[in-house]
Amino acid sequence: MLDTTKTLIANQFEAAFCTLNTCVDRCPDGLWDAQVGNQPYCQVVFHTLFFADYYLGPDEKSFKDQSFHRDHKAFFADYEQLEDREPVSLYKRAAIKTYAEYCRKKASTVVASETAESLGEPAQFESRDFSRAELHIYTIRHIQHHAAQLSLRLRLDAKQNIPWIGSGWRDV
Repeated sequence: MLDTTKTLIANQFEAAFCTLNTCVDRCPDGLWDAQVGNQPYCQVVFHTLFFADYYLGPDEKSFKDQSFHRDHKAFFADYEQLEDREPVSLYKRAAIKTYAEYCRKKASTVVASETAESLGEPAQFESRDFSRAELHIYTIRHIQHHAAQLSLRLRLDAKQNIPWIGSGWRDV
């Protein structure tokens, strides 16, 4: 049962990241900094990746100390996503693509390392009162929520269609 659970979580993370990546790839340059709701398109993508990265970690304290974050200090700047204010930073597509690939690999590694015990343990995030397994599902839902927003913008503004992406899809 554990292997089945880990496989389905890993497959759904991969499908969610592929969907988001397709939205990044198909976004015309003229829409990259355009508004999607209250934030620019690039900010929505960054927010989505940021919180996937955040919740894939073991806890809140270790987030900023990851080697990827230390190596890309300017990219994360003041961690405005963690502040109680509207974020204002804009992001280049190339940097977003690098971060997306990092998050995809992190998801794969983290899910592969889970045990039945770790999946059943409480998530170590103060604002999330559920198990680590549910935290993974929550994170996948968050990625898909924002990918749907971005997909709608692409459909309406750029006449771009984003395909349904299942667990067997690979966009690289």
